Amino acid sequence: MKRSSWLEHVVSAEEAGMTVERVIREKMAVSGRMLQRLTRSKGIQLNRKPPYLQRTVKEGDRIRVRIADKAADLPAPAAGKPAGIDLDILYEDEQYIIVNKPAGMMVHPVNPEQSGTLVHRLAAYLRQRGEAAAVHAVHRLDKETTGAILLAKSGYAHQLADRMLREGALKREYVAVVCGQIKDDQGTVEAPIARDPSHPTRRRVDEKGEPAITHYAVLARSARATLVRVWLETGRTHQIRVHFAHLGHPLAGDRLYGGTRFSFSRQALHAYRLALRHPVDGREIDVTAALPEDMIRFIQPEFHTMVNALVVSPDKMSQKR
Repeated sequence: MKRSSWLEHVVSAEEAGMTVERVIREKMAVSGRMLQRLTRSKGIQLNRKPPYLQRTVKEGDRIRVRIADKAADLPAPAAGKPAGIDLDILYEDEQYIIVNKPAGMMVHPVNPEQSGTLVHRLAAYLRQRGEAAAVHAVHRLDKETTGAILLAKSGYAHQLADRMLREGALKREYVAVVCGQIKDDQGTVEAPIARDPSHPTRRRVDEKGEPAITHYAVLARSARATLVRVWLETGRTHQIRVHFAHLGHPLAGDRLYGGTRFSFSRQALHAYRLALRHPVDGREIDVTAALPEDMIRFIQPEFHTMVNALVVSPDKMSQKR
C-alpha cells in the first residue's frame, strides 16, 4: 500500500495573513511536539522551500508537512527470522491499521530486548510488503485481553488519533464475563483509578486517582456469572477490570483482581467493536472483532445462548467510506 510522505494544504483567502506555524497547527492539526520534530528534521515546506515559521502566507501558497516517519526513526529489523506474522487485520489504509489482537500477546515491548509483540509483528508485516513505517499503538489492550486495537503508521497519524482518544471520539466497546449476578440491567461506574502502592502492576479505586467512567449493559445471566457489554468514556489502565472488581463482580479468570477462574484461564474480556471518524479524510470506520474461540466455548454453555450476534466475520464488518 503506497503512502504519501507529505501532507499538503493550500492556503485559502480566509487564511491569508496567518503565519505558517498557525496554519500548520490549526488547519493541519499538527501538535506542538510534532511541530518541533518537523522543524528539526526539515519536514516543513512552503512552496517547496523551507520556511520561517512566523512568515505570513497568502492565498494559493502551498504548505507541506512530512507525515511519514524518516528512515532514521524507523526501528531496525530484528535479527534472525521474524516471528510468525499471521494477523487478523480488520481494517487498513495509508495511515492506520486495526488488528484483532490474540490473547497472550503484548501490544508493545517494555524493554529494548523484548520481541514478539504486536508492534514487532506489524512492523515485520509492513516490511514484507515493502512499506517502511513505524507502528504506534493509539491505545492499549492488556496482554491477555483480545480484540480490536488501533495502531498508526506514523507519528503524525498517531498524534491525530491520540487527540481523538483524549476527546472521547474513539468509541470502544467490549464483551466481558464477570463473576456473580449483576442485579441492574445497566449502569455506570464513575470511580477514579490510581496505582496500588502495594503491587507493581495492580490498580485500585482511589479518590486521589484519575477520573474514570465505565458504562455497562447486561446481555445474559447464569447462576454464577453475568455476560455484559461494556463501553468507556475514559481509558485508564485496567479500567474495566478495576471497576467491576470495585462493584464486587471481578472478571471471570482475572486472578489479579480476585476473579474466579471457572473454566477460563485468563480475564474474560474482548474488545469487540471500534468506531471512529477517520481524522485525516473524515470517513466513518466501524469494525467488529470476532470473539475468540476460548470465549465462545466458555460463554455458550455457561449462558445457554448462542453468541452469533457478537461474532462478526471480517467480510461482514462495517467499513463505511
